[in-house]
Amino acid sequence: MPELKRILHIEDDPSIQAVTKLALEALGGFSVRSCSSGQQALEQLLEFAPDFILLDVMMPDMDGPQTLIQISQLIDIQQVPVVFMTAKVQPAQIAHYLSLGAQDVIIKPFDPMQLAKQVRHIWSQRHG
Repeated sequence: MPELKRILHIEDDPSIQAVTKLALEALGGFSVRSCSSGQQALEQLLEFAPDFILLDVMMPDMDGPQTLIQISQLIDIQQVPVVFMTAKVQPAQIAHYLSLGAQDVIIKPFDPMQLAKQVRHIWSQRHG
């Protein structure tokens, strides 16, 4: 199984960015690059070469689903799992996110103590 090291996190809320980065770096041992917009993520995507992408759904300008479509034109999202983080988790919404190519959905508010474990679990489902 390939090793999971680099996580790209796309989130417009600075406090959620900070908690996510801390949780994944301090508890998970991952290297995290935070981007505050879909556009910023697209600009840094190829250079950072993430193994895994966490993507907020509700963002100004370019939302999560639009960002995912753009990302999928640049990299193989079968190899680099994209996971939405959102509070909007009605079954129809989750089905829509998965239909766009997302690997999974992590529900907000998430437990920072469990986030790295959740990410590893999703990774092992993809690469197990």
